[in-house]
Amino acid sequence: MRNRFRDLTRMTKLMIIAPLAILGMVIFVFFGGETVMLLWNWLAPALFGLREVTFWQALGLLALCRILFGGFGFSGGNRSGSRWRMEKRVRERIRERMGERWEQMTPEERERCRPGFRDRSGRTSPLDSNPSA
Repeated sequence: MRNRFRDLTRMTKLMIIAPLAILGMVIFVFFGGETVMLLWNWLAPALFGLREVTFWQALGLLALCRILFGGFGFSGGNRSGSRWRMEKRVRERIRERMGERWEQMTPEERERCRPGFRDRSGRTSPLDSNPSA
């Protein structure tokens, strides 16, 4: 079976996969809207005294929540990747500045700061050139 699919032309594969993908999206949207509608109609009227919603209103709520809180994922993960890179740069900059400050301290000042650099396992920070633990 695998070899038969591999031997098909690109257009034939597309004609097989495209309807399946569309069907999958329709099923996903249906179950998403139905889930939101059932949860809303079960919880919102009882808890907050709100009225029940139809399937289409639930689908609108689902889309609104995705826009406000989750986006649609069109960025391909670039947002999370760029956020990770930004956080990494911030951590590196903080480490550089702490290293600069550490170098400017006298041995007495370093000794006073050393207890604040210990983590939960009792090890000293990487800034400490002579670990005491």
